[in-house]
Amino acid sequence: MATEGVDHDGVLRQIAEEAGWSGRYAFLIVISAAISLLGLLMPSVAVLIGAMLLSPLMMPIIGLGFGIATLDFHDIRRAATALVLGAVTAVTLSVVLIRLSPVQTITSEIAGRTQPTLFDLLVALLSAIAGGYALIRGRGGTVVGVAIAIALMPPLVVVGFGIATWNWVVFSGALLLFLTNAITIALTAALVARCYGFGSHLSPRHTGWQLVLFAVAIGVLSIPLGAGLRRIAFEAVAQRQVRDALDADFPPGARLSQVEIDHGADPVRVRAVMLTPRIEPGADRKLAADLRARLGRPVDVHIDQVRISPETGAVEAAQIARAGKSDALIATRARDRAIADVALIAGVPATAVALDPSGHDIRATAAPLPGLGIAGYRDLERRAAAAAADWQVRLVPPADVALPGVTIDAGVIDDAALDAAAWVSTRRGQPLTVNGGTLRQRTAIAEGIVARGGQAAPGTPGGRLRLAWPATNRETPPRNGEGGTTSGRGESANADPAASAPG
Repeated sequence: MATEGVDHDGVLRQIAEEAGWSGRYAFLIVISAAISLLGLLMPSVAVLIGAMLLSPLMMPIIGLGFGIATLDFHDIRRAATALVLGAVTAVTLSVVLIRLSPVQTITSEIAGRTQPTLFDLLVALLSAIAGGYALIRGRGGTVVGVAIAIALMPPLVVVGFGIATWNWVVFSGALLLFLTNAITIALTAALVARCYGFGSHLSPRHTGWQLVLFAVAIGVLSIPLGAGLRRIAFEAVAQRQVRDALDADFPPGARLSQVEIDHGADPVRVRAVMLTPRIEPGADRKLAADLRARLGRPVDVHIDQVRISPETGAVEAAQIARAGKSDALIATRARDRAIADVALIAGVPATAVALDPSGHDIRATAAPLPGLGIAGYRDLERRAAAAAADWQVRLVPPADVALPGVTIDAGVIDDAALDAAAWVSTRRGQPLTVNGGTLRQRTAIAEGIVARGGQAAPGTPGGRLRLAWPATNRETPPRNGEGGTTSGRGESANADPAASAPG
């Protein structure tokens, strides 16, 4: 590529001035991070664009790329230091502000930055080419447009949101997006710089290593990004194929009322409700075979068929035609958003969220978080309930969550421990066993758990008081029913908690 008219020294001076750590840089990091957080929580695209305009992260990343192009380790260290310090500052500020904020809802703008794909890598690559060209050719104003396209600051703020809310899905997705942008911009800027004559003193061997570094980095990033794109593409295709198969296998006049697809299950699970003028025997088996051929994966299908008369169908169709589908569309979007919010807070894919539209219930088993106890999972459930305000949210803690310790001090049982025990019992749909202590103590604790809606029974004596899952029930899947009864196993169930004492 021609290098005439390129002021190499001037470009390097500009990068040296703007790519390092400074008071101005730190100030803009703080301001743009705070504005990004507001834009994400509101959510407001306009506010986010304002934060992108202020964000100074683009220049350290491009400076890192030019340092790689010229193998100037001083510039590389200087730009990398500014980038890391800026990123840490933005994430730390976000964590503090989110912990102080009364609003910790996962909005559409936050959710949109948790599932990066190959498209994000391509955007970063093309934006880096544009940014490097603009800087070299003296069109620095274009870098502002590139910064908006890349949006470096919002993903960092979402990383802070994931840390503050203990949500691994949000944290890991946003971090992958930021790293994708940063690495791709830096390495692509290095290649653009080499094309314009920067680093001309380097040997062909150095150039080869730079190309290898670029190819390896892009290849490594492409693996998770490609998997994300493939998953999204499969889910879109599966959604369309399921609807097409249902339309093809039912008689004219039949209408699809509800459909739920669990893409994460093996086999893929499809549940639907069809309003049909004629009941189709064997529809589940026929649809399973049809979808297996269409999707190339085994499918578990169950269709609830509701018979309707042609007259009823005609009247309903006329009503829908007059009223339009706006109400149904709004309800569907609200349901999908509630599922997405609960999934993100629980740290699981949306396909792992169970939905009961008739009861307006949402249920999900939270992803294991090391060190998080029952109180932490109850807090996650409260956040999920706040995010899906129109739904009854039940968040099931993982099987390995530590059970609370129960004590009786001066004849008084720890109410907080009983509340926690009752909650985990109801959420997992399993009874607890109270072991240790005396018979009266075990019975009193079991009754206290049952009084709070849980399930519990006195267990074996010996040792300190402790809660445990019955050995035969440890692998029992959670049930939808809640509440329980005390089984005394022939022991007295009328012990007075206040009358019992340790020992």
